[in-house]
Amino acid sequence: MDFSRKNDHITLACESISRSKLSSGFDNYRFEHNALPEIDFNEIDTSVNFLDRKLNIPLIISSITNGTKLSEKINKNLAGIANDFGLGLAIGSQRIDFEKKSPPEAFRIRNYAKNILLFANLGAVQLNYGYSVDQCKKAVELIEADALVLHLNPIQEVFQIEGNTDFSGLLRKIEKVCSSMNYPVIVKEVGYGISLSVAKKLQNAGVYGIGIDGAGTISWTNLESNRSNDIVVKNSAQAFQNWGNPTADSLQEITKNLTNIKVIASGGVRSGVDIAKSIALGANLCGNATDFLEKIMISRADCENFVESLILELKTAMFCTGCKNINELKAVKLMKVK
Repeated sequence: MDFSRKNDHITLACESISRSKLSSGFDNYRFEHNALPEIDFNEIDTSVNFLDRKLNIPLIISSITNGTKLSEKINKNLAGIANDFGLGLAIGSQRIDFEKKSPPEAFRIRNYAKNILLFANLGAVQLNYGYSVDQCKKAVELIEADALVLHLNPIQEVFQIEGNTDFSGLLRKIEKVCSSMNYPVIVKEVGYGISLSVAKKLQNAGVYGIGIDGAGTISWTNLESNRSNDIVVKNSAQAFQNWGNPTADSLQEITKNLTNIKVIASGGVRSGVDIAKSIALGANLCGNATDFLEKIMISRADCENFVESLILELKTAMFCTGCKNINELKAVKLMKVK
């Protein structure tokens, strides 16, 4: 595996050219304002529990990167942010850790954040390229994670120079991983969304949770085409400017029809109001990667200010809907904007 690909992804992900042209869909939903909330703003509890870990707000820093010196620095800083603010953290794909010797610190997230909710990560497609339950278990154990994320990224793999595009029979292999692991398995997309039909298949396969990661943030067709010198790839990428499932719509559909699976709303969840809407639409957690990457690449202070803004926005949304805690927020009905 080429280490330069990881650093390319970090650099390009921070550029506007890599943004999706689609909306996440959260603007299509709104709360009814409650002018008489009859609660004390200072007593609002935004905390949740997930896999026996307490989070101060229902937010995980979604998978960004792993395996290079730059990745190590980013993950170390994000782990500190997660630890200080009571957030979760998912690291980027650990494939690089198996295929090329990585910096030793890549395995020491717990040195910086002993008690956070932490997710390991591998590409599901690697199960068709020599990976097995053993690598899945080791990915979790190497970083003392609470769960394994298997990510689905078919459109990215098509446009990626080094892409792996054999997705045949993956569902059966995901099912085997779920039945053989002593750890929960979460399956997520990387920016194009998981539909209800796919979510049903994954639930039947035994996954613990789904990360929707719908349209609204990174466009991997844009990003990968900008890494490529192939004019056909660059031209073809333009046809997928409007490809993907809006996060909010997929979230609403999945949580309405499936009850025995955890759902993480990610993909365009960029404010505390988006977090509040996600919870009201049935999400158990929310995820954000792009904003955290952009902020941490500027400074830790910028990242801290971003988290503090999210907290204030979430609490204000709860205050103005009369919700003292997250369970009450879950019961709030959103209105669909016509």
